[in-house]
Amino acid sequence: MNLLVSACLIGVPCRYDGKSKINEFIQQLSEHHTLIPICPEQLGGLSTPRNPSERVGDKIMSKDSVDVTD
Repeated sequence: MNLLVSACLIGVPCRYDGKSKINEFIQQLSEHHTLIPICPEQLGGLSTPRNPSERVGDKIMSKDSVDVTD
């Protein structure tokens, strides 16, 4: 079976902080399935690495208080 998985969970350094977050369970899935890595952040047009951001009301603000809504 083909499974889409977040690329950072299989070791691709594509998180906002430029690191990965390997997940042992996901790694074990590769023994029985074909894993297709995707990075939702990069597919959404976000760069990696970058400052962490979060929704504040109707805007997206970076950790250093920059409006990155666009």
